[in-house]
Amino acid sequence: MTSRKHLAAAAVAVAALGAAAFYYLKHPAPAGAPTVAAGQPGAAQNVPPALLDLLAAHRKIIVLLADEQSMSAADKQAASQVGQSLFHENLERLAAIELQLRQMRALPPAQRDAATDAMLSWIESAADLYDADRLAFREVLLGLQKLAAADQTLPAIKLHKRVGEDLAALEDIEKQYDKELKDIFGRFDSRAIVPKRERWDDYVAHLRKLYSREQIMKDYGVIVPYAEPPAAAGDGAASASAAASASASTAAAAPAPGKEIFGNALPPKTVVLTFDDGPHGSYTDEIAAILKQYNVPGVFFQVGRNLGKLDAQGKEIPGKSAATSRQLLDAGHAVGNHSYSHALLSKQSGDQLYGEIAHTDQMLKSVDARRSTLFRFPYGAHNAEGLAILAKLGLRSVMWNVDSLDWADPVPNSIANRVLTTLGKEQRGIVLFHDIHARSVKALPMVLDKLIADGYSFAGWNGSEFTVARGAKPEPDKVAPSTGYANSYAVVIGVNDYQKWPKLQYAVQDANAIRDTLVTRFGFDRNKVFSLSNGEATRNNILAVFHDKLADAQLKKDDRVFVFFAGHGATRQLSSGRNLGYIIPVDSDPNQVSVDAIPMTDLQNIAESLNAKHVLFLMDACYSGLGLTRGGGNAAFLRDNARRMGRQMLTAGGADQMVADGGPGGHSVFTWTVLQALGGKADLNGDGVITATELAAYVAPAVASVSQQTPAFGSLPGSEGGEFVFQLPVEAEFLSAQTGQLSSEAIALNSKLDTGRQQQAEGKAVVLKNLQGGELKIEAAKPVDASARQLAQRANDKGLQLYKEKQYAQAEAAFTEALKFRPDFGLAANNLGFVFYKQEKYAEAARWFENTLQIDTSRAIAYLNLADARMRLGEADKAKKAYTSFIELAPNHANAGYAREQLKKLG
Repeated sequence: MTSRKHLAAAAVAVAALGAAAFYYLKHPAPAGAPTVAAGQPGAAQNVPPALLDLLAAHRKIIVLLADEQSMSAADKQAASQVGQSLFHENLERLAAIELQLRQMRALPPAQRDAATDAMLSWIESAADLYDADRLAFREVLLGLQKLAAADQTLPAIKLHKRVGEDLAALEDIEKQYDKELKDIFGRFDSRAIVPKRERWDDYVAHLRKLYSREQIMKDYGVIVPYAEPPAAAGDGAASASAAASASASTAAAAPAPGKEIFGNALPPKTVVLTFDDGPHGSYTDEIAAILKQYNVPGVFFQVGRNLGKLDAQGKEIPGKSAATSRQLLDAGHAVGNHSYSHALLSKQSGDQLYGEIAHTDQMLKSVDARRSTLFRFPYGAHNAEGLAILAKLGLRSVMWNVDSLDWADPVPNSIANRVLTTLGKEQRGIVLFHDIHARSVKALPMVLDKLIADGYSFAGWNGSEFTVARGAKPEPDKVAPSTGYANSYAVVIGVNDYQKWPKLQYAVQDANAIRDTLVTRFGFDRNKVFSLSNGEATRNNILAVFHDKLADAQLKKDDRVFVFFAGHGATRQLSSGRNLGYIIPVDSDPNQVSVDAIPMTDLQNIAESLNAKHVLFLMDACYSGLGLTRGGGNAAFLRDNARRMGRQMLTAGGADQMVADGGPGGHSVFTWTVLQALGGKADLNGDGVITATELAAYVAPAVASVSQQTPAFGSLPGSEGGEFVFQLPVEAEFLSAQTGQLSSEAIALNSKLDTGRQQQAEGKAVVLKNLQGGELKIEAAKPVDASARQLAQRANDKGLQLYKEKQYAQAEAAFTEALKFRPDFGLAANNLGFVFYKQEKYAEAARWFENTLQIDTSRAIAYLNLADARMRLGEADKAKKAYTSFIELAPNHANAGYAREQLKKLG
């Protein structure tokens, strides 16, 4: 079913695994859980019960909810309650499996490796497992991968690589089933031909031979009664009976008016995002990071035992996850109570029920007194006694009306579509997510993108009710697709002072500028950027960076490596007539190029051998065939992209061409153009990311239009079509008198560069040179769909570029466009005001600075700009008031001294 070598391998004979190999993975199933059924994988074989029980619960959840759209409300609610019970049993199994995996890693090497291989071989290759079955083991594989990462031995490194490939295969499986699963699990209502789902239907049909929904529910003590017949008119007794029956069939008792909170009471197009069952060791932080990116509040209902425990005297002992709760509160989210052990509280009473609620409230208060008074019953199930305990403790029950079913649905797209479909009908709601699933992390941005685009508001808890904050305006975020990189490494080399080759003027400065851009703009860790300049850039040192530094870094499959070289190159013709290019280290001899220079074939081999997802070479030199030259010739996107290796190279020009070193700011024309491209100009389709192909499509025609160079671009051996990706940061600069602008020389060159790439702007294909000297056609990038929020951000970003190039009329138009998309965009309002200021339109500028402060009263720089505008208008009293407000808000600002001087002048 998949192309990955492990999950596509031939079936391994499970019977040969041996009992000893699985000893440390065996443990009893949770109390009350059904045993392995006949006909399941491994039922007659020596397969670990823990994995089989995990798989059985996964399958039963699928059976329970496979016909979700056609089920009655009572059936659906009962199935959901049983399904959640199955899911939480699996959480217990996973915790036990993690412990057993740790014990297994402590075994003698031979026994440990045999056990690990046996387990993985069964997951990867068992003939009676469907691909959808294997999705049940994602968390097991993730746990094993973490354990392997902590071990630096060669077997552990190999294990880490193998598990990484298996996890990537699960991503492929998820993608393959995606279209089928999203139709099964709550897609938008079909309006045309219903797509066929043969593979998924085959899987569900297979599961129904093993289990029936009715039997699964009965095993868990749930029988849904027949629907009552419609009551005859005036039959009060029958009506009362039907109402009582309907009430009994639901998991939760009807709430007392005003006590319990429901999503259907929210204003239209208002959403509350809630996350149950955490805190989780990693997913809670990831959810919080996404909410921060979108500036959206959340409510996290946490399980007490995940936060810590109570000692014999009832004293709280917080665990490691307590810090996560405090961080959520610091970020403005609400933290609520979800019971101590996630028990079915509707079946409990007395001290046991009281303890489930009170102990967690005690734990939450000990973690941070800011905890909210909100409570969510596990499974939404409660009784009158439970509600009475909440009232006694001053807590309020919060239900939901939009269930993501992220605990049951294995596909993020499907989860997102279910939420959006339900909200499309309800038009408001409290959404139930869980912060303990990777798939919830993946689904959340899809939901937020659509809801923001559709104009929804997000309510937070203010201590007494859910409200949308009116005074606080969200910071402008441009939401770009995730690049999916774990770590980013770079090798940056620049050589001016050659020992035996002609000296260069700008190569080191080019390298330094590229390094600073990687660190300050794209978030590369300085410790992962390896730089060599001038005398450091010997042949041995250059090769050592690749062979030693990157090897010591233990590159992972999801890492990226960026390589920049600025210096001499040479091309040598081989006896076969083929050109072979070399990069020239600082200590190379022109007469010994084949001996002490570095052939391009070596760099290609290095690129192919690096254990990283994507590698991009940017060579400020010229290229022909396999040759590079700088100076005087011979003598002198995106979620699919994450699954493909990428090895790419962009070079400055062709053989026997001179690299133009006289660009602005002490840069070559090529490097200057690259810096402008990475500044945002190469985001040709406006999706917030720059691919290597987009970079080439901007840089090549632009450079060719102002120089005699013809940059070349292409893929190297080992590439699988993947793209190196730069994710653009959000531009959040409030223009002021301190904002830098480009020199006249740079503005003139940028004007020529933009003219040179006009064909791309007009939607025409770009024709470049490939790495072999032939032609490479790059189709024009198509603009992506975007929300008003994203379009406003992009217009603002464009306005910043235009302002820095002193194109004030165009910048004014761009900032105006941003405010058309988002009238409350304080950043664009300030920036429009400053464009007016630069054009000496001070009255207009003052009005827009005032607009900025109405949107965000805490924006100090806008007070400074307003004060300057008032000074220009001769309004001293108003200027004095604005300068004073600036100093009060930002007493340590770099311009506070200037403001104080202005106040002295004003008396």
